[in-house]
Amino acid sequence: MNLAGKTIVITGVSSGIGGEVARLARFSGATVIGVDRNDAMLTLDGFIKLDLGSPEAIDAALSQFPAKIDALVNAAGVPGTADKDLVARVNYLGLRHLTEALLDRMPKGAAIVNFASILGAEWPKRVDIHKTLASTDSFAAGHAWLEANPVLQETCYQYFKEALIVWTMARGHQLFLERDIRMNSVAPGPVFTPILGDFVAMLGQDRVQEDAGKMKRPALADEIAGPVLFLCSDDARWVAGINLPIDGGLAAAYV
Repeated sequence: MNLAGKTIVITGVSSGIGGEVARLARFSGATVIGVDRNDAMLTLDGFIKLDLGSPEAIDAALSQFPAKIDALVNAAGVPGTADKDLVARVNYLGLRHLTEALLDRMPKGAAIVNFASILGAEWPKRVDIHKTLASTDSFAAGHAWLEANPVLQETCYQYFKEALIVWTMARGHQLFLERDIRMNSVAPGPVFTPILGDFVAMLGQDRVQEDAGKMKRPALADEIAGPVLFLCSDDARWVAGINLPIDGGLAAAYV
């Protein structure tokens, strides 16, 4: 996979999957600009310290981003054990706000990859309500809609991953037709990262044990990085608006 000459912005770069995506991207020739609320713990070509839960912070940091961005990987996120408002702000509203703000820096052929989850697989059951949220035109409008249509704390993580898949498909279709920018999402299953324990607590032991019997093991973070960067590469130039499972076949076990 050749990413030489490409500038890739990766959020959530300071740990877990985001860090592995950054390492592989640099190894493959890309210039990598990392974004995280925590200090970077790996070699990068540039770093922007940023709280993605705040639209004001995002707007204030825009001048630090490169003038030309060939790919944006939205890997930052918080688990469902966090307060539902924070989950909404970071995993959906902030991700969307940053992405829209950077579009004018992305040339034809650029790519965006959003991190959804296998836990967003039931999006078809709520597609109409997720499309309504996707139609809100700003962070503030989206937040106001969510206040009027509250999400349960217990399922907030799943809800916003579903919503992200729907937005990726709907907005991705528009972007490909109008700007030749490809936006896709990926849906990892369980991954050995620092927040894996949060997912166990969020889902409960019964669900975890049920899934454990249907999979070889949780993924390693570097096993997620390759497919993500494929979607950033020119080899995926005709892939747009999809949600790619990277789950070791776990989703197939439910067929």
